Amino acid sequence: MFSRLFNTLYAKLALVLLLLFCLVGGAFLFAALYSARLYQQEVVQRLNRDLATYIVKEHVLFSDGQFNQATLKELFHTLMIINPSLELYLLSADGRILSYSASPDKVHRDRVDLRPVERMLNGNATLPVLGDDPRHLGQQKAFSSAPIVVDDQIQGYIYAILGSEQADHIMAMLKDSYIMRWSALAIFTALLFALGAGLLIFALLTRRLGALSRSMDVFKQQNFSAPVSYSVKKDTATDEIDRLGNSFFEMSTHIRAQMERLRETDSLRRELVANVSHDLRTPLASLNGYLETLLLKDGSLSNSERREYLETASRHADHLTKLVHDLFELAKLEAHELTPVREPFLLSELIQDVIQKFQLRAQRANVSIEAVDTPDIPFVDADIGMIERVLDNLIDNALQHTPSGGSIQLSMESRDSEVTVKVRDSGSGIPEDILPHIFDRFYRKTGAKSNAQGAGLGLAIAQRIIEMHGGELTVSSMINSGSEFNFSLPAM
Repeated sequence: MFSRLFNTLYAKLALVLLLLFCLVGGAFLFAALYSARLYQQEVVQRLNRDLATYIVKEHVLFSDGQFNQATLKELFHTLMIINPSLELYLLSADGRILSYSASPDKVHRDRVDLRPVERMLNGNATLPVLGDDPRHLGQQKAFSSAPIVVDDQIQGYIYAILGSEQADHIMAMLKDSYIMRWSALAIFTALLFALGAGLLIFALLTRRLGALSRSMDVFKQQNFSAPVSYSVKKDTATDEIDRLGNSFFEMSTHIRAQMERLRETDSLRRELVANVSHDLRTPLASLNGYLETLLLKDGSLSNSERREYLETASRHADHLTKLVHDLFELAKLEAHELTPVREPFLLSELIQDVIQKFQLRAQRANVSIEAVDTPDIPFVDADIGMIERVLDNLIDNALQHTPSGGSIQLSMESRDSEVTVKVRDSGSGIPEDILPHIFDRFYRKTGAKSNAQGAGLGLAIAQRIIEMHGGELTVSSMINSGSEFNFSLPAM
């Protein structure tokens, strides 16, 4: 229960804030008490800074080469009556304690460090300057000091501690006084109020973050497919949480679209497997059938029948070879194993060469195929072998769907540092519902002429090659009016 509670950002922030306020409150109280003590010592030292000097001036503390004990005793007695918080010490020139006004059993030092005394006598020290307290080892207090000079020689020092043990006792009582308790209570109350206000502000600030976290959890539990309820309008996004919400909303939309595409791809994959199985099985079965017929009836077949069977088997073998080649080529293109080797060449010459390859087939099908002569077409920068493959696939596709007496026309035009190629046929056209799918792998348009066992890879290969050249293969078509395929290549 508690572990789950402290796993939330709000709980962690609240805990950190609580610890921070405790540290700040403790530091503030310590600083207040410490500064109050320093302030009290500075005030006392400023008020009594010249006390030792007055004592030295008003009393003869040294006579006949010796300290005047009677004068010292009277001085100690008078000061104890006038100001019991003072403790007076007589020091030698090297800091040894020679005499003092305190009780003998209370003094635990026999020497005082003179370095603080010298800083005070220089006159430029920052107050308070603390010196050794003979009553306590390791403790220092504010003091007043003055040298005792005889014949221009320092014979010793008057060293007055300005906060006696009685003053320390009074300060300790003040710490426990009514005012100090109320001051501490006021500080605690202020810190507690600030803590409550901070927790409330954190709750308001993290509320949207909590809603975003819950929305993410729901999105995850629903397998990244359900619409996300959390959204922030871009024109009202004012802080990091709003921008995070926008990013999550856009990311979830993108993930849902990707998941949908994955489902579509999976469906296409299953269809692809079925189509591949069909397209491979059909020529293999035909090839196997004719070969078995030749083996079984070899002795009874005439030369013309044997040749017919062999030609039919050869056609199926060629189709199977082409299908396997197309499969490998498309796989390499999609895996980026093939990259264009660009070089400048004249596209018009390549088009004429490709047309010559299909001229005999076009004549047999009674289809005219020609290129429109377009002058001033610049060189293009592309892979000549890949572009030849594109033209082969487009012309082959056009021949399959152009009836006898029809025509295929190739034209070019130069525009904006690009050369656009158009392949137009006068075939049956492509239905509108089929048009978006013709570049899909293994898609075959129904009603193709001559019942060709096309595997639907040619257009997919052509599209991938043009994409690798930075262009796009597009198509426009009308039923019974033919189709037109367009692509562009960069001009040199």
